[in-house]
Amino acid sequence: MTNGTVTTELDSALDKHRVELTGYCYRMLGSSFEAEDAVQDTLVRAWRSYDKFEGRSSLRSWLYRIATNVCLDMLSAGNKRARPMDLTDSTPLAQAALSPRPDHTWLEPMPDARVLPSTADPAEAAVAKESVRLAFMAALQQLPPKQRAVLILREVLAWKASEVAELLGTTVASVNSALQRARATLAERADQGDGAAVSDPLDEEQQKLLDRYVAAFEGYDMTALTALLHEDAVMTMPPFDLWLSGSADITGFMTTLGAACAKSRLVPVEANGLPAFAHYKPDEEAGGFAPWAVQVLEISDGRITGFHCFLDTKRWFPLFGLPLRLEAETDEVQ
Repeated sequence: MTNGTVTTELDSALDKHRVELTGYCYRMLGSSFEAEDAVQDTLVRAWRSYDKFEGRSSLRSWLYRIATNVCLDMLSAGNKRARPMDLTDSTPLAQAALSPRPDHTWLEPMPDARVLPSTADPAEAAVAKESVRLAFMAALQQLPPKQRAVLILREVLAWKASEVAELLGTTVASVNSALQRARATLAERADQGDGAAVSDPLDEEQQKLLDRYVAAFEGYDMTALTALLHEDAVMTMPPFDLWLSGSADITGFMTTLGAACAKSRLVPVEANGLPAFAHYKPDEEAGGFAPWAVQVLEISDGRITGFHCFLDTKRWFPLFGLPLRLEAETDEVQ
C-alpha cells in the first residue's frame, strides 16, 4: 500500500466525522465560523499526530478528545455568546434604536446540514435538533466550558460517564458532579421561561402556520401577521442589541423602521433545527432583491413565539449556500 493510498484513506476516515464534530464544536462555542475553524484545527492535529495514535480508544473518541481541547483553548478568554434578550431588557417601540455590538457578542445561526449527521433513529434525530435550537444553545453558553462539554457529551451524544471521564482526564465522580450542576443551571433558566418556545417536528398544522406566515410577510399584511404571533412573541436582530416583545411592537417596528422590507421574498432554509427563511428585500437601486437576513422562527402552541433575524448577510448567505441577490420575482433559488 502506497503512502498516497494511506493518506487518502486517513483523510476519508477523518472527514467521516466532520459533521458530528462540527455539531459538537458549535454547541461548545456558539459560533458557526469558530466551530468550523475548530473542526479544521482538530482534523489537522489528528492528521499530523496520527502516527502517535495507538488505538487504545476508537478514532471517534480520539477526535472528540482533540476537539474538546481545541474548544476549551478557544473558550479560555471567557467570552460567552448570547442573544439580545440575554443582555438587555426589551425596548418599547417608541424608544427603539439600532445599536450594533461586535460579532463575537452573538450566538450565531447554523445550517442543519453542517451540524446534524444523518440518522435512521427518529429519537436520536429529535435530540440532535433540540440541542442546536437557539434557546438551548443560549443556555449552554451560560455554563462553564467543562460543564458544557460534560453536558453535551452525556446528554446529547449519550456517552457513558466513564467515557467522558477518560476523555477529560478526570474521575467519574467529577463528571457526575459537573453534569448535576449543569442540569441545575439549565433547569433554572427553564423555570424563568427560557427555552419554552421550541418547535416540534413540523406537522400539517405547523406547515400551514408557516405558509400563512410567508403569505403575511411577503404581503406585508400586519393584521394577518398579528394573528400568527404569540402575544409574548419576541423579535431580535443581531448585530443590533435591540429586541422587541409583543405583536404590537413587532408589527409597529416593521411598518416604521423596518418599512423597507415590504414586498420582500422569503426562501425556506433549515437552521438550528427550526423553521427558517432567507429574507431578500427589494433593491430599489439595482432592481431585483438583495439579501437582508436569515430568519429563524420558534413555534409553540400554534403560534410564532420567536422571530430572530440575523442581518450579517455577507457571512450568513454563503454559509447557507444562498445567492447574494435575486434578479427578479420569478427567480428560484436552486
